[in-house]
Amino acid sequence: MMNIGGVPEHFNLPWHRLLAAGLLGRDGIEAQWQDFPGGTGAMISALNDDAIDVAMLLTEGAVLGIGKGGRFRIVSLYVESPLIWGIHVPAESAFTDVESIRGARYAISRFGSGSHLMCYAHARSRDWPAASLRFEVVGTLDGAVEAFAAGRADVFLWEKFMTKPLVDSGRFRRIGEFAAPWPAFVVAVSERALGNRRQDIALVLERVFAEAEAFRADAAACEEIAARFGLDRADAAQWLAATRWARRVGVETSMLDDVAGLLGAVGLLPPSRDRVFCAAL
Repeated sequence: MMNIGGVPEHFNLPWHRLLAAGLLGRDGIEAQWQDFPGGTGAMISALNDDAIDVAMLLTEGAVLGIGKGGRFRIVSLYVESPLIWGIHVPAESAFTDVESIRGARYAISRFGSGSHLMCYAHARSRDWPAASLRFEVVGTLDGAVEAFAAGRADVFLWEKFMTKPLVDSGRFRRIGEFAAPWPAFVVAVSERALGNRRQDIALVLERVFAEAEAFRADAAACEEIAARFGLDRADAAQWLAATRWARRVGVETSMLDDVAGLLGAVGLLPPSRDRVFCAAL
């Protein structure tokens, strides 16, 4: 059985469609999906423990995890377009714009997660010192809602369409957006799975990328996204138009080196010439 993990978000609908249709069974591959509401940090732990074989990780989290000794490697891009992070505050917050949140308390799913690392990338883009950032670990999106309600956090960065229902309902207020300076998601594979499932994983990814292309062309895709994630159709259409999945297996090492460079610049990753972030299938 190939165990695959990802966040319960619209980016992973091609996987769900592929598995629901049983399209891997014809190749003799048994696979199952596991949702990780805790995000990239939770999936890195699962990869390191061999609890899952393959994961769709935020690019920056995957690079940091490998840089800190993670027992997995990046084998491909998954989503080529950058993630658009909404910058959120509680609806009744006194914060009115992005400049006003300097020095505020950030809700993050966990240390090493995308919601954590992107705070540094955003601060660097505005020339704010990394030392000014303060964090409150909340676990999941629901945890961020609770932290806002309890007054334990002031700011939360999360993919803007996943949080839009909370904005529309008046629980969150979005004061800005931040586009990650690299592709959103990569495919990571545990070292054990690379040793014994390499060909199967390559075949699975080819199927997923083909399904993603078919999904983008499906006239009913927006309705499926809207129904599954509580978005209105216009938001679903906007998200789908801006999202580009990879079309072939592989990843540019120079892009991963750029991510590592930024993580090093904000003090999260010590310099090293010996790191190997990716592996070929």
